[in-house]
Amino acid sequence: MGVGKEQVCKLVNELKPEIYRIATLIGRNPELGHQEHYAAGVLTGFMQEQGFSVDVGIGGLATAFKAKLGRGHAGPSVALLAEYDALPGVGHGCGHNLIAAASVGAAAALARLANLPGTVVVMGTPAEETSGGKVTLAEKGYFDDLDATLMFHPGSQNVSEVATLALDALEFIFVGRAAHAASAAQCGINALDAVLNFFVGLNSLKKQLPEDARVSGIITEGGITPNIIPERAVARLYLRAAKRRDLDELREKVIGCAQGAAGMIGAQVTWRKFELSYDEMCSNRTLADIFTKNLRFLGVAKIIPVQTAMGSVDMGNVSRVVPAIHPYLVLGDGLAIPHTREFATVALSEEGGRLAVLAAKALALTVVDVLTDTRLLHKIKREFSAAH
Repeated sequence: MGVGKEQVCKLVNELKPEIYRIATLIGRNPELGHQEHYAAGVLTGFMQEQGFSVDVGIGGLATAFKAKLGRGHAGPSVALLAEYDALPGVGHGCGHNLIAAASVGAAAALARLANLPGTVVVMGTPAEETSGGKVTLAEKGYFDDLDATLMFHPGSQNVSEVATLALDALEFIFVGRAAHAASAAQCGINALDAVLNFFVGLNSLKKQLPEDARVSGIITEGGITPNIIPERAVARLYLRAAKRRDLDELREKVIGCAQGAAGMIGAQVTWRKFELSYDEMCSNRTLADIFTKNLRFLGVAKIIPVQTAMGSVDMGNVSRVVPAIHPYLVLGDGLAIPHTREFATVALSEEGGRLAVLAAKALALTVVDVLTDTRLLHKIKREFSAAH
């Protein structure tokens, strides 16, 4: 099937008012992870209007959805992923309103192509900022029958191939024994001291870690009142490393620090994961190269080589199941810092709308390439199999 790139771009341009509308509606009504009922309603309603069959609440997640367009043709199945959760006190400071608008805009354009081979899916994935909806959906098999997955993310640079760090979120609970802090301190076991010892140990550990490893944390509980020896203290940490195997080793070292800190004063310590773990992002280079070529067709000249981001994304878990890319495109002048109100403001501006349209074009063109080029798809799959 021959599909002209100009035709795809024309279809996206026709949908420009809808892409702007969706980006604005979600941007002006920010919702936290797993509470994105308004955003999910806007997106699923639009998908139904475009002829997609929609399944809401997939994977046991109330605000997750799968919108599918298949016309009975045998062929590949490609998914565009949508994110739409916001940040507390900031709003859409990560531009998820643009991610969602671009993915559904691209899908709507593809729905208007006659005889498009294969299946186009939009997967609505909630709570990327916290508990990682993609992790749950990947574990429950929602990506298993796909041939490729892609999305875009607003940022400060144009980069098609991105690596990210694996992430574990750990909570350590130290338990000691309460006592009067002035008259019977010798009878207590100070759980807060154990936490402080823990952080001293972590600072020493950090000096021995590779450059791409990260340990950051806070004390969430440290006692009730100064005149009672704290019998309970709690710390929460994010651990990051370039590879899951490296992170597993780091986690054991951190647990050892916690146990040593507790043992110094006779306290007890337990730990748990307070959020789902993210794997590192393994971008499919072949798929990323096609995305780059489509960006250049669209007039994007400055595209940097593969980049390692020091953050973590739940798309990493998806990339271990199916060939995937998570490219970044410049929002505005690229100077706004993510996770800030300034970034949220730009994401709601005319510049944000233009970026969503550009991203929708690049995504739609890449999906067409995957669906219509058998040799390309085989190359994508060979690379994925070799990497896993």
